[in-house]
Amino acid sequence: MSTISHESAPVAQEKPRWWSEFLVPEMWASLTIIVMWLAVLFSAVFGSNIVTTTAGGDRSTVPSAIVVAVFAFLATWVVAWFGFRHKPKK
Repeated sequence: MSTISHESAPVAQEKPRWWSEFLVPEMWASLTIIVMWLAVLFSAVFGSNIVTTTAGGDRSTVPSAIVVAVFAFLATWVVAWFGFRHKPKK
């Protein structure tokens, strides 16, 4: 005599915990980009200038926020590339 096995009982889905939302990579990438541009803002408001003087006596002044903004722009591209890309599902 043979027996027929029944299906296993369905597993109840566990509710996501509140801290699981903090593990989302997009949130960390966004926070990183915001902090980078806040650094540009604070260097523009409170930062000093880059002053160069030539031997002939010519002076040139450039706000340091320009240099910080260039690096923040490049870093924004890198963070966005790695933080917002979607990996293919297997």
